[in-house]
Amino acid sequence: MSVNSNNQPKSLGGGSSSPFGNAGMVAPSMGGNPTFSQSQAHIAAGFQNQFQLSQAQAIAQAQSKAQAHTQAQVQAAHAQFQAQLQAQGLTLNQNQGIANLGSSSPSLSTPGNSGLKRFPQKPPMRPPGISPTNMLSSLRTMELTPAARRKKQKLPEKQLQDKVSAILPESALYTQLLEFEARVDTALSRKKVDIQEALKSPPCIQKTLRIYVFNTFANQIRTIPKKPNAEPPTWTLKIVGRILEDGIDPDQPGVVQKTNPLYPKFSSFFKRVTISLDQRLYPDNHIIMWENARSPAPHEGFEVKRKGDKEFTVNIRLEMNYMPEKFKLSQPLMEVLGIEVDTRPRIIAAIWQYVKARKLQNPNDPSFFYCDPPLQKVFGEDRMKFTMVSQKISQHLFPPQPIHLEHKIKLSGNSPVGTACYDVLVDVPFPIQRELSVLLANSEKNKEIDACDEAICSAIRKIHEHRRRRAFFLGFSQSPVEFINALIESQSKDLKLVSGEASRSAEKERRSDFFSQPWVEDAVIRYLNRKPVTGSDAPGST
Repeated sequence: MSVNSNNQPKSLGGGSSSPFGNAGMVAPSMGGNPTFSQSQAHIAAGFQNQFQLSQAQAIAQAQSKAQAHTQAQVQAAHAQFQAQLQAQGLTLNQNQGIANLGSSSPSLSTPGNSGLKRFPQKPPMRPPGISPTNMLSSLRTMELTPAARRKKQKLPEKQLQDKVSAILPESALYTQLLEFEARVDTALSRKKVDIQEALKSPPCIQKTLRIYVFNTFANQIRTIPKKPNAEPPTWTLKIVGRILEDGIDPDQPGVVQKTNPLYPKFSSFFKRVTISLDQRLYPDNHIIMWENARSPAPHEGFEVKRKGDKEFTVNIRLEMNYMPEKFKLSQPLMEVLGIEVDTRPRIIAAIWQYVKARKLQNPNDPSFFYCDPPLQKVFGEDRMKFTMVSQKISQHLFPPQPIHLEHKIKLSGNSPVGTACYDVLVDVPFPIQRELSVLLANSEKNKEIDACDEAICSAIRKIHEHRRRRAFFLGFSQSPVEFINALIESQSKDLKLVSGEASRSAEKERRSDFFSQPWVEDAVIRYLNRKPVTGSDAPGST
């Protein structure tokens, strides 16, 4: 005989589960069978270390579950039967409770009569909307099918059940590794959140941006004799710059400084660049403007190329692109703080340090501070609230002054022409910020971790499957007869459930008590009403 291990035995009579799943399966109860009693005692002795409940507790629990199940069936059958009677124009007597269903049959009354006496009249005809097939299925489902089984709570795929832990001593180390992994994941998540918050407002350091302005020329008549079909003379203005590293002067002989790729490009430091040419020489389009908003791609420098053979002076206007935005302080506020240009948060922090250093805070109400003569020039009050500082200083903050440069376009001598350079302090984000961004965006490690988790979950599923197979064959080896009987009973129930015959019980229909229940009388009326009228049964026949 081959036993299918994939069909696990189901618990009978509400018995308790064993540590090995269904290994403690017993045959259904057969009253008055001494052979079965001896086998049951033998099974209980063999499984005394595996059952979680005693035999008496299991029997009591089975009886309580059976009673609850029977009561639920009676209540559901009564509700369904009453609905069917109402569909045919009949009503149950409301004075008769559900508890009295087993004592007497329900009295019937027509909707227009209040008496309980049944009149000798022809049974009511079947409503046109109810077919014989539906009524037959309604009668067959008087004994309701068992309620749907409650789904087991799905455990995390990486967790080992207690039943597996009892079999595998090595599972304790695995559980410790899971706990350690959870702590590591928590720490990494916290650090990632910190990094993300830091990237929202990255810290910056002040660096020196050196700006170089020079020009080149070509095909100038002064240096090259005029030739027929020669190219016209031209000149090119170039504006470039780079961040100076600490302690390195790139202008020294022999020093070659490469641009650090981690630093922003030159054009990203400016919001707008305006170059004004001599209007007399270039009446059309003598103003050249570049805006950062219109050119999202950063550049390493700016070039302006024109035709011409006359020297003149070029005006260059550079508007800085401060991130975060900086403001120029008014003269009274500049005298108080000693700051010329800075961001709004730093200006407010400097005011707080000024108040704290001079002990101007109100001791009775710390939300206020007193204004000394310099602060009175700024705020115009003797007493100020800290929450009003941000609003009050707005009238003392102005856009920073642009940088004005002049360069003379020379068309003779050595090319390039011009050795002027200008230093400007700019805020540069820490180079490590980009590395942190790359770290957060790196998903290779996550893919590797996901692959390892998938392998672990696959191994856990195999362990659970082998545990179920072990419990199956262990129960068979310890009590083959009872185990096979229980397996056949379980599979027969499944077969009835699949084929739709779970609502009928041949064992109950064999007993006469089954046909003494309250619904039988009404079922007979329905049956007679449904029976076709032919032959001698027809009215008026002799």
